[in-house]
Amino acid sequence: MIAVGSDHAGYHLKNIVIQYLKRNNYEVKDFGTCDACSVDYPDFGQAVAEAVSRGECEKGIIICGTGIGISISANKVPGIRAALCTDTYMARLSREHNDANILAIGGRVVGPGLALDIVETWLKSQFLGGRHKARIEKIHQIEKKYMKVDGGLTDE
Repeated sequence: MIAVGSDHAGYHLKNIVIQYLKRNNYEVKDFGTCDACSVDYPDFGQAVAEAVSRGECEKGIIICGTGIGISISANKVPGIRAALCTDTYMARLSREHNDANILAIGGRVVGPGLALDIVETWLKSQFLGGRHKARIEKIHQIEKKYMKVDGGLTDE
């Protein structure tokens, strides 16, 4: 299942992405927003990131105006590697080298056609492991250093 969320600036693109995912037989969980009224991107970045961190969703896609704020928010959740991608090369390498589990897109920066190419590339790319696995482990060690509890989210 793919978790999808956006703020008001990403609302239109979020709906296009969801339609694309459903047409391509992906199961989708929409975390909002539900219209173009102004909302706070951290709420939606956090909701998607928590669903991915807990394993409720395999991957996530988040969208705000630039993709920057919502990706920063998502990356505060343990176990999340949200990658802001503006082209297909970044999308492919975010999966192959960084094992990104959330894709961030800027709804005011990337047009719908390119956004769907980015989504398709990101979903079809696989983590290569090898030397990249050790680097992901280093990221996990940094995360552990600053977490109270190892192993992801707690209900505390």
